[in-house]
Amino acid sequence: MVGASDIPAKPPLMSRVNVGLRRVPPWTLYVVGAAWGGWLFWLGATGGLGVEPIEALEHRYGELALQLIVAGLAVTPLRNWAGLNLMPFRRAIGVLAFFFVLAHFLVWAVLDVQRLSAIWADILERPFVTIGMAGFMMLIPLAVTSNNWAVRKLGGIAWRKLHRLVYPAALLGAVHYVWLAKGFQLEPLVYLGVIIGLIVLRGRRPERRAAP
Repeated sequence: MVGASDIPAKPPLMSRVNVGLRRVPPWTLYVVGAAWGGWLFWLGATGGLGVEPIEALEHRYGELALQLIVAGLAVTPLRNWAGLNLMPFRRAIGVLAFFFVLAHFLVWAVLDVQRLSAIWADILERPFVTIGMAGFMMLIPLAVTSNNWAVRKLGGIAWRKLHRLVYPAALLGAVHYVWLAKGFQLEPLVYLGVIIGLIVLRGRRPERRAAP
């Protein structure tokens, strides 16, 4: 007769979640992200984003970029503090974040401002544009080196140091959003607070209790 002690215990919930996540190939994020970006562009082109489609598309792309940056910053704290392993998806999340930042910039520069002289004037004269452009420029070397060849070429230590640029880039992106908002709006401040909190958490590790 089989006793209760002979029945194998079910793994913890987070372990089962991690097992399920390992079955999801990271490239699916690229497909979903590209499809979502294309769908938003289609909505903007066909009147599905309201009476100001360019402004709405610019905002949607920028907000998606910020959400993905937050998701990328959350990967390590979620693993350390909650046991949720999203590490296989971290590169895809980062590349998609840059993709939407680039889309945000292109909609602003090509469809909204349109003239190179006006683009340059905005960067120099409007502080929230200056801040946003600085964050965008910091993300470019991260996107270029988000591949195995760059890791081997730079070496692990130098690569990790370079990718710490994501911290100031994320902060600048959040400040750009706060400054861009008209009047007092809670949502941009929430993004800023979450990003600051995640950066602090990434610098800390949970204390491990000694075995009894």
